[in-house]
Amino acid sequence: MKTVSYTSQWTAAARALESERSDALFTDPLARKLAEPRGFELLDKYGGGGLVEFVAIRTRYLDDAIHDAVDRGIQQIVLIAAGMDTRALRLRLPAGVTLYEVDHQALIEEKEKRLAQLGAPDPTVTLKRVPADLAGDWAPSLRAAGFDPSQPTLWVPEALLFFLTEEQSATLLRTFADNSAPGSRLAVDILSKELLRNPAAQFFLAALKADGIPWLFGTDTPEEFLASTGWTVRELKEPGEPPPSPPPTPMPP
Repeated sequence: MKTVSYTSQWTAAARALESERSDALFTDPLARKLAEPRGFELLDKYGGGGLVEFVAIRTRYLDDAIHDAVDRGIQQIVLIAAGMDTRALRLRLPAGVTLYEVDHQALIEEKEKRLAQLGAPDPTVTLKRVPADLAGDWAPSLRAAGFDPSQPTLWVPEALLFFLTEEQSATLLRTFADNSAPGSRLAVDILSKELLRNPAAQFFLAALKADGIPWLFGTDTPEEFLASTGWTVRELKEPGEPPPSPPPTPMPP
């Protein structure tokens, strides 16, 4: 994994475009600035193909999963490879929630510098950013930051499994399970193998591979894969299913 990932700027660019729609599924007023300097360039380079729409649906789905988990009493949320995500700021979660953002140190430092320059609001939650080597054993760093494995947790590794092998993905999910108390949840997006084989996707996939960020893992049997890592699927959705309810009140600029 790269120390500083331009893919975080790429997805921030997609979130910015969705935020600027009149019927946006969510609003992230910081996304356009956080997409600099290469986010929109990469978005243009890799083409359309529904990517912006997919990121919008995924973002809103995971936003709703976080709200639902908190409503059910979970007060510990871990965002793995959080990148330039701003959920800790824009979701306006209750004060009793502790949210951990785990990512490479250089990316965390860059994000914190930009947020300070933008005058970003303080989070309503207790926010802890945890520098860690995501390719190694990062769980001790998370616990050292105050994470309590005896408390129910929501794990959110958004847009991460794409870039891992099947073995690495399974190891990551088992690490979540091994550090989870009863009542914990996992909200995750997984590619299908069918998409990775689809002829229409090959130009896009080849461009990612040429830039050193190939999509590696997908499964057509996500229930079985997740079960093998200690998780039981309670809800499985695909983009294109009925839209979610209207978004919550956006964060003020």
